Amino acid sequence: MNKAHALIMSGYGLNCEEETKFAFELAGGNADIVHINDIISQEKHLIDYNVLVFPGGFAYGDDTGSGSAFANKVRNHLWDELQTFLQRDTLILGICNGFQILVNLGLLPAVDKRYGDRQVALLHNDSARYTVRWIDMACDSSSPFLQNIDTVSLPIAHGEGKFFASEKMLDSLIEHKQIASRYVKGEVCTFQSLPENPNGSLDNIAAITDETGRVFGLMPHPERAIFFHQLPHYTFLREKYKRDGREVPKYGPGLQIFQNAVNYFD
Repeated sequence: MNKAHALIMSGYGLNCEEETKFAFELAGGNADIVHINDIISQEKHLIDYNVLVFPGGFAYGDDTGSGSAFANKVRNHLWDELQTFLQRDTLILGICNGFQILVNLGLLPAVDKRYGDRQVALLHNDSARYTVRWIDMACDSSSPFLQNIDTVSLPIAHGEGKFFASEKMLDSLIEHKQIASRYVKGEVCTFQSLPENPNGSLDNIAAITDETGRVFGLMPHPERAIFFHQLPHYTFLREKYKRDGREVPKYGPGLQIFQNAVNYFD
């Protein structure tokens, strides 16, 4: 298998499958949307893929905590297959609700390679509200997903995105360089006069990885920022580009994350 072939998980309230599939294919990879029950029944097999994606949504309505019930279904029915998948040279991506699923599964951060142990949490936003806005992130990671990305602007849409960990665990994440991205005051936040941290996350953490960097979870939605015109200040930027005599870009900042996943297997 010499090309990125992504399995986009679906079912029970995950609802960003189509956008995520489109993003992977726009980036040059292949992607299939597969219901979790089709993997459990072995109509589809993880071994046929090298990228596994848990997309955004509201799995099981978040009724027992965001990502909790879906994580339990994966653990109860697919844990052995998932461990085999992890042992190969593969990538796993969790976006928003998918990030919450990975945290509940213990695939992130898996400090000391303790896959399966829940070590951190994603709690209710400090505002106690579902928050939809754009944020800026500064990236500092060797993860394949973040190659050549120093800063990136992406949208969020969540009610439980506040990253929390014990002081000891935070020290471990810093020591092992597993904090992939932090919220910062960048171009989008400045333009919209918004605070950089949208949810009260500890240490402004927006994304983390496991120790290998191949398992990556983030609260923002890169699949909703793959075109330049999706930026919240697009009309301002468009006029600025035109007045500067520059061509207006077609693609947005989120596409690079998917391109990096595809490039990993080229």
